[in-house]
Amino acid sequence: APRFLCSSCCFPSSSHMRIACFPSSRPSCRLLARFMSTSHASQLAAESLPQADLFNPSEEHRALREMVSSFVNTEVEPQALEYNRAERFNHELFCRTGELGLLGVTVDPEYGGSGMDASAACIVHEELSASDPAFCLSYLAHSQLFVNNLARNGSVEQCARWLPSACSGEVIGGMGMSEPSSGTDVLAMRSNATKQADGSYLLNGSKMWITNGAVSDTELGDVFLVYARTGGPEVKNSKAVSLFVVEKGMAGFSLGQRLKDKCGMRASPTAELVFDNVRIPPSNLIGAEGGATLCMMRNLEIERVVLAAMAVGIARRSLEVMNSYASQREAFSQPLAAFGQIQRYIAESYAEYMAGKTYLYQTANSLDLDSAGNRLDTDGVKLYCTTMGKNIADRAIQVLGGYGYMGDYVVERLWRDAKLLEIGGGTLESHQKNMVREMAGLQHMP
Repeated sequence: APRFLCSSCCFPSSSHMRIACFPSSRPSCRLLARFMSTSHASQLAAESLPQADLFNPSEEHRALREMVSSFVNTEVEPQALEYNRAERFNHELFCRTGELGLLGVTVDPEYGGSGMDASAACIVHEELSASDPAFCLSYLAHSQLFVNNLARNGSVEQCARWLPSACSGEVIGGMGMSEPSSGTDVLAMRSNATKQADGSYLLNGSKMWITNGAVSDTELGDVFLVYARTGGPEVKNSKAVSLFVVEKGMAGFSLGQRLKDKCGMRASPTAELVFDNVRIPPSNLIGAEGGATLCMMRNLEIERVVLAAMAVGIARRSLEVMNSYASQREAFSQPLAAFGQIQRYIAESYAEYMAGKTYLYQTANSLDLDSAGNRLDTDGVKLYCTTMGKNIADRAIQVLGGYGYMGDYVVERLWRDAKLLEIGGGTLESHQKNMVREMAGLQHMP
């Protein structure tokens, strides 16, 4: 079973999973043991689990969803509004995800991870985002953009050096790719790393919109994977970019600014990172010099899939809120749900939500995290789901009327948070471009 599931927790292991069982004294096992003490969970343990389905492709996936859902209800939901209003990162809650084994959900157990797959990552992101998309975004930047990226592209020595502390939550990580003057056109980046005679690199430039770039108004995050140009102007862009690990405390590495007053995702810290002759040792180069484009493209695929999962979580919560409200609120002596206009909002939202969730898990269940070249559907599922999630949140506000517009009602926050998903990790326009390029070689549709 994965890290947060062990033999003492009564869940059977599966031969296809990479197994890491830990003593029951570990915090993650203690928490699951408490979860198992509830009547519903005890019933699951005592009886055979329901047959796997598209959204929970194995017993381990189903147990993971149950555990994360319980964590969300008891610990994530109570703090969401407070931290959103304060534009403050919940560091303590972030560390709790490390105790649960969630920060390394796709990482080998030998490095402190849970050894699971893309579908497991989607389950975590869907459940977290149904409550607090901003907290989930910081989780994504750490668990996928740093942890999964390093696990897939780093050497054994590099993984052993950085992953255990990242999986435990001891350090907070992120990734630097976008710049003030290059977003979608990422290979036009200006940050550069010049190789020195001793094999080290001098890194100069800046990165913008970096999630987890700061953990407070004045403090940097701990460790980052940073893309920078190492090839000269004569080198093709796709062969000119390298990937480095940059750590807080390196001379010349500083916080440019923490970016506040965002439309949404306010509890997720966003920052500008500045590099002024930062000396990077050769041991911090990930992969070969000039070989980072493949690393980038491969990790963008899982990033887009889990961003789609966030949108599915937002859609699900918004649909639940509007459906419940429409059944209880009366107008003209009838429940709102009796009116055709409201029925249309709810019915269309349900159909779109189910279509998006099905597309999400169909894509995730077939995604090999070590592969590349899955752009058609990894772009496609983000293209569909992110707009779907935003639209359903918008309809929920409409159904709730004035209440939906107020901060005390969760759909207002979900609506603001949802917009970023159409921009971050690739804009809608970039997905459309990428998909049409991929489809040029298709003779028949699937």
